[in-house]
Amino acid sequence: MIETRSGETAALRPVDFARAIDVARRLEENIGRVIRGKPNEIRLVLTALSCRGHVLFEDVPGTAKTVLTRALAASIEGAATARVQCTPDLQPSDVTGLSVYNQKNREFEFRAGPVFANVLLVDEINRAMPKTQSALLEAMAEGQVTVDGVTRALPEVFLLFATENPIEHEGTFPLPEAQLDRFFLQLELGYPHADDELRIVQDQRHGHPLRDLRPVVSLRDVEDLQRAVEEVYVDVLIQEWLVALVRATRELEIIELPASVRGSIALDRAARGWALLHERHYVEPEDVEALFGPVVGHRILLAPAFAATARRVGRREAMAQLWRRCLELAPPPERVEAPPH
Repeated sequence: MIETRSGETAALRPVDFARAIDVARRLEENIGRVIRGKPNEIRLVLTALSCRGHVLFEDVPGTAKTVLTRALAASIEGAATARVQCTPDLQPSDVTGLSVYNQKNREFEFRAGPVFANVLLVDEINRAMPKTQSALLEAMAEGQVTVDGVTRALPEVFLLFATENPIEHEGTFPLPEAQLDRFFLQLELGYPHADDELRIVQDQRHGHPLRDLRPVVSLRDVEDLQRAVEEVYVDVLIQEWLVALVRATRELEIIELPASVRGSIALDRAARGWALLHERHYVEPEDVEALFGPVVGHRILLAPAFAATARRVGRREAMAQLWRRCLELAPPPERVEAPPH
């Protein structure tokens, strides 16, 4: 038996890797009908979903961040979706909900906020005040919300997308390192290639393709996918290596604040999800390499000199340089045992 967030118990279903892989494939194909030319980014988002993680988009406006969120929610039957547009006057109760006095029965009744959804988009999170940003910490870390001294569980399937504009900083409140560390991974969609942008224009000739998107999986399918990820095999040599990679960030002079243990845990979980999305029940070293930047990059604070370099060459190249420096201190294992059948 397993215990859900609501405290109920449910029968433990046997893990079916073939079925879990099929669920991930259907989600990826369905979202790909709307988001053109971004298969790697879609897989990263599905990795976060399968690992019960949350995603921070740091990207310029108009790169389909909201569309990706809506496409994922529309692909899951019965999934509730909500959106919060952050402004400086947004209050924590606008996100979590509040208790309202009912004059008929003379009692306070709780009215749930948008956080009680399966897929939540927090748009321009850095425009909200710190106390509103912090209202999301408990939801992201523990899957619950405490209002008026009462703790309420969030849905079993809960994925939070947050966006922030890296260009415009006037009137914003940068996320503190403690809250950045709560995000499972950070990524950017970027502008599409010319051929993909042409297809996007053609797709929207008769309206947005989102309106024709239909669910392809259920919430129970997603829960089974999440359970399957937990059973993906990771050789102990790979686990030792990924821990050494994270620990290497604590020895480099180009890093002012290194990654915490939460980074090692997230990298291990992400590698499992990434492997399953590539139709494997075991993790390979290449999975760790592909995920190091998105999972660890936002959990560190660069030294001023290297931060200037990162601004000049771009985040992707800066993460590639960081990866090479970490590899010097923590080389990959020469041989990994074959996974069990």
